[in-house]
Amino acid sequence: METVAFRMTLKPGMREEYEKRHREIWPELADALRAAGIRDYRIFLDESTGHLFAIHLRTQTHTTDALPALPIMRKWWDAMAELMHTHADNSPVTTPLVPLFHLP
Repeated sequence: METVAFRMTLKPGMREEYEKRHREIWPELADALRAAGIRDYRIFLDESTGHLFAIHLRTQTHTTDALPALPIMRKWWDAMAELMHTHADNSPVTTPLVPLFHLP
């Protein structure tokens, strides 16, 4: 398994709605993420900056590069665009994070 970490940015005042939507994540989206090889997906919030820190594991045979083409992924991005910083196509603006330390 490979660990993937990245940062996104939540718009001010959107924490509660962001949490609510993730508590109610669409089963079809969760299934698509799992089918793509994503495991143990977690998102943390830095309340002082609005930065979201996401981390997940992905299998060696993952197909995460295909996720942006899935209609369910596009629909999720469209639904979440009002809550976070996005690109013109509503995909979230992400900044990859570089691993520097791991304590197994």
